[in-house]
Amino acid sequence: MAEAKLSKVEYVKIASNHLRGPVDAELHDGSDHFSEEGYQILKFHGIYQQDDRDVRKARKAQGLGPDYSFMIRVAIPGGVLTPQQYLALDRLADELGNATLRITTRQAIQYHGVRKGGLKPLIQVLNQNLLTTLSSSEDVVRNIVACPAPFADRQRAGLYRYAKELSDRLKPKTRAYYEIWLDGEKAASLEENEPLYGETYLPRKFKIGFAFPGDNCVDVYTQDVGIVPVVEGERLEGFTLLVGGGLGQSHGAKDTHPVLAKPLATVRPEQLFEVVEAIVRVQRDHGRRDDRKYSRMKYLVEAWGLERFKAEVERYVGYALSEARPLAWLSGDDHLGWHPQGDGKLFLGLFVENGRVKENLRAAIREVVQRFSPEVRLTAQQNILFVGLDPADQAAVEAVFHDHGVALPGSIPLAVQNAMACPALPTCGLAITESERVMPQVIREIDGLLERLGLKDGPVPHVRMTGCPNGCARPYSAEVGLVGRSLNSYTLYLGGSPLGTRLGQVYLDNVRREEIAAKLEPLLEAYKLERQQGEAFGDYCHRVGVKTLWERFSQREASYHG
Repeated sequence: MAEAKLSKVEYVKIASNHLRGPVDAELHDGSDHFSEEGYQILKFHGIYQQDDRDVRKARKAQGLGPDYSFMIRVAIPGGVLTPQQYLALDRLADELGNATLRITTRQAIQYHGVRKGGLKPLIQVLNQNLLTTLSSSEDVVRNIVACPAPFADRQRAGLYRYAKELSDRLKPKTRAYYEIWLDGEKAASLEENEPLYGETYLPRKFKIGFAFPGDNCVDVYTQDVGIVPVVEGERLEGFTLLVGGGLGQSHGAKDTHPVLAKPLATVRPEQLFEVVEAIVRVQRDHGRRDDRKYSRMKYLVEAWGLERFKAEVERYVGYALSEARPLAWLSGDDHLGWHPQGDGKLFLGLFVENGRVKENLRAAIREVVQRFSPEVRLTAQQNILFVGLDPADQAAVEAVFHDHGVALPGSIPLAVQNAMACPALPTCGLAITESERVMPQVIREIDGLLERLGLKDGPVPHVRMTGCPNGCARPYSAEVGLVGRSLNSYTLYLGGSPLGTRLGQVYLDNVRREEIAAKLEPLLEAYKLERQQGEAFGDYCHRVGVKTLWERFSQREASYHG
């Protein structure tokens, strides 16, 4: 039998000795960066090697190499942090980062601008605060997300508890992380081999998310495995599992595409962990390893069909799985503003534009955490919840933000508040064009358009932008998605659901950034005149048909790929 073809990364994983080499040697070689092989393994440790693309040409003209730095991602299951952990993260931003924190769309924290010599000290401080970068990236189960709202029904369903325990079960067991970064601390209690991941780990990244019934703030259909509790009264009856979601695609590979997860089964609470682990094992054993563009589990589910995939999961667990119970959704919003928790306390959801915590916003958050000691919860829409606040402190908390010039929800335009963007340039190596740095201008142009048309009071469309087609800010499931196509140019998607239950379709390709609002104007004018009662913009585009809208409003020479 011919030997199975493997991608280059698969051979790098095999040669790494369970994620050790060549990181262990190159960390101390005196250079400012790692080799390509080292970088591939470094990502398993939650670290991305980057360089400042703004200065590449100038440095090359001077005979200099790239200006290397590192992005470090901290895995935070469910986005839950103690006050002490948040303050430790904040201090590290100044000591070893670029004085900012970035909240990711997976409820994690990213540092940017860390130099090679700062990697080990930063990870050691994280570990001292019971935090880790392990399993935050690359071909393993990544940071597990969960609805962070601290309402009593979420607490009774145990969303965070299940997310944290599942995260612990699915983390790599290699000693390498502790040997390299923590001088062997805790390594003796770990295994030499990987009982779940084996020699080559998973074919690609793997994402799991817990939503609460009716509340899709985590975009549960975009996960490899989505998990939704079945709650009857105050009793947790089980979990409905969705499989095969994923948004990344490649402009150069026509068969790659975003997919929403499909219902697989409903399982009893005591079955959850073993069934999810079986799903991971099926992907480990059968996902493609020859071409990483097609290695996500969504392509395995598509190739096999849901029935065969379910049968294989049943074979792994040794019993039949029940049919999936139907799901219904009421909201996809992010719990911003003040809310009663149901236990006499309040929580405050604070908007963080594009997840970037910096300058006066960072100072204000630090003061609130220091003075009032709330639990901090990060959201999958890049915002922050302050949990467990005393109602008597509400005015004082608001005064802190006011004194630092930080706007609170209610005073921020809804279009701005609903928008998301990925980091993109200047550091992301995959970025084709801008995202985070231009989104504030783009979304305010769209907000101005909504104001002129009398549409600011809602429903206001959710707009998401990425600098490449990998979809980190989930643009494909947005009402308006902007995906980097080439320098200063985007593919415009329309028709996603505000509940996260439907993908958008291509409306226009190669739209220049300066033209985005103008291209949306006739669509929004038609929406104002033709919408049904309470109909969202994405739902309107879907009802009328994106192709029909293109035929009505776009330039005839534009390229349609619907």
